[in-house]
Amino acid sequence: MPETRQRPATTGHQPIQAGGGIEPHWHDRNQIVYAGRGVLSVTTDAGSWVAPATRAIWIPAGTLHQHRAYGETTLHTVGLQENPLELDAPSALVVSPLLRELILTYTEPAENQPDETQRLRAVLLDQLRRSPQRPTYLPTPRDARLAAACDVLREDPADTRTLTELGRAVGASERTLSRLFKVELGMTFPQWRTQLRLHEALRLLAEGDSVTRVAHACGWASTSAFIDTFRRAFGHTPGSRRA
Repeated sequence: MPETRQRPATTGHQPIQAGGGIEPHWHDRNQIVYAGRGVLSVTTDAGSWVAPATRAIWIPAGTLHQHRAYGETTLHTVGLQENPLELDAPSALVVSPLLRELILTYTEPAENQPDETQRLRAVLLDQLRRSPQRPTYLPTPRDARLAAACDVLREDPADTRTLTELGRAVGASERTLSRLFKVELGMTFPQWRTQLRLHEALRLLAEGDSVTRVAHACGWASTSAFIDTFRRAFGHTPGSRRA
């Protein structure tokens, strides 16, 4: 992802049309990004995160990244000089109902008095510190053989080939690819494929596809299996997310 320019880590919100986004940039301050509506992806050189309404993405100062919207999206951003999470890498945070309302209120045009805004900010920071991290991260491979295998699945997440079969297609053994998944990506092949399918599912749901069609398009054996995996990953069903 080519480096472009610095942008201010502002606090506020803006609508982004489906398929639109913000090109590669970086901030001199830390930032929280949250999709109050729609689904937002954040991509860095290391990988990508996809955030539905139950997740916010922490982006440390100096991190080159870009955004993409799936479905009509409202992007809320909170610029922070401090680092309340003590994280030096991007991370996905669980957004509780309270934290959601705090982010939405804090990023509205300023109507509160300065002391009210400071109190709101203090509670927001407290809730961020309490927010658990949840993996919605899809790391980017570096090794050419591993990248080729991952590209096959990116083109068709429903592809059911085993690691052995993918290895034959890209000229690597199952053992080599299995090792590369763990060493480079920090997860097993089944974990990476499930994460890829969840990313694709979020995008398709945001674009209006039915739960059944998304389950089929992303490679789940049944709609019920997809719903169960989605619920365990995000804390709610795909149907309730769309509602």
